[in-house]
Amino acid sequence: MDFTPLSRPYFRRYTREMLSWCGNVRAVQENVLAQLLSRGRRTLFGQTHGLDRARGYDSYLKAIPEPVGYAELRPMVMRMVNGERDILWPGVTRRFAQSSGTSDGKSKYIPVTADSLARSHYAGGAHVVASYLNLYPDSRIFSGRSFILGGSFATELTVPPGVRVGDLSANLIEAINPLANLFRVPSRKIALMPDWQSKLPALIEAASRENVTNISGVPSWFLTVLKGILAHTGATSIHDVWPGLEVFFHGGIAMGPYRGEYARITDPRRMRYINCYNASEGFFAVQTERDTESMSLLLDAGTFYEFEPVDGNGSIVPAWQVEVGKVYALIITSCNGLWRYPIGDTVRIDSVDPLRVSIAGRTKSFINAFGEELMVDNAEAALERVCREMDCSVANYTAAPVYAAGAHRGRHEWLIEFDREPASAEEFAERLDKALQEENSDYEAKRAHGIFLDRLTVVRGRRGVFDAWLASTGKLGGQRKVPRLSNSRHPMDEILQFNRQQ
Repeated sequence: MDFTPLSRPYFRRYTREMLSWCGNVRAVQENVLAQLLSRGRRTLFGQTHGLDRARGYDSYLKAIPEPVGYAELRPMVMRMVNGERDILWPGVTRRFAQSSGTSDGKSKYIPVTADSLARSHYAGGAHVVASYLNLYPDSRIFSGRSFILGGSFATELTVPPGVRVGDLSANLIEAINPLANLFRVPSRKIALMPDWQSKLPALIEAASRENVTNISGVPSWFLTVLKGILAHTGATSIHDVWPGLEVFFHGGIAMGPYRGEYARITDPRRMRYINCYNASEGFFAVQTERDTESMSLLLDAGTFYEFEPVDGNGSIVPAWQVEVGKVYALIITSCNGLWRYPIGDTVRIDSVDPLRVSIAGRTKSFINAFGEELMVDNAEAALERVCREMDCSVANYTAAPVYAAGAHRGRHEWLIEFDREPASAEEFAERLDKALQEENSDYEAKRAHGIFLDRLTVVRGRRGVFDAWLASTGKLGGQRKVPRLSNSRHPMDEILQFNRQQ
């Protein structure tokens, strides 16, 4: 039975809500901030920082003049993990999303409060479905099941009874309304298995037997699962296994480098892609137009947004003062108890009203060792183009600087694990270098005539090298990601060591 027609009226209210934000960015966001401040005054953090005197954005800045990084919050978060109440957010918080970050590898524990589950994460999921149904009136998404790829509760912490620490996706799967399990696969038991060596075949076996209409997860991880299902069933297209599959709700990393490989195992005429901006800290944006990576910011989903120009020109501004085309580091205040918290992502403003953004990269995931300011979005765009031109595909990659030595100038070194190898690794490196110059004028300037930088080099990664490295750090699976660009030799040298092992 297809429940899609019955579900449409419920999701239309989310579409109407988003439309109501147009022309009201400031009013909506100021209302969100007022709600957050009214709750925050009752916390230890609020009392320490004088949030009782904050009545609007200007007075909020006086109470908390500078962004509050995780290092400052960690002692309070650990008190919350140990069961203390009213620390960063009212009440006791029993769920925490363990996040490794993408640069220093140290685990962070992001509070997942009841308010953040309802107002941010689950509301964001509803906005995703609402947007999709609005874009595609012919959808039959509720005629089958959702295949949601999640992580587990594995953690190095010793926690009190009743406290759950692990991947955000594990928290969402465990806390969701049990009725949702009627429309999703795999079973909660399989979804929360901690060991991916046993979990992956269980996922493949369980999902292969179901009528899946939509899938949700990180592109790199889902590609592994889909290829496993094809191998298990002997099919060549995933639509042979799931005739009703129509959409991939994806997030976590850029889809671009993986589109070619997805096109090989799906029917491009039948498969649709919806980009989502969801993180451990909240659900922030969703694609609301076809054929674009740009996403509408969720203005009334429990998060107040601030933006810091990455070029250093200008001060931090609220959502109603951003400029089209500029790249900003994102700072949030949210109903999970994060106050003026820099989440480590950078976004490009594509439109101010409606407020739409694209993910530009990480504030700590870039290469600027030689003044080239190479960001992840430059790298992803260049890789996507070269893979398309050379009919190859990338499974995983990381890049880092190599500093000048002897007769050699500095350069970028790329370690790439290919799904499909290029005919010539040397030609791939040459084309990638040229594509990066076209994407990034600073890199082009440093490469001009080979005066400052030599051409990049590519090291072929052996099959599974990135998974092996992640497993060694205890961070294999779920939403854990390989650092794409690093301004130092970490983790490149570690992964290269794994690459040399047979």
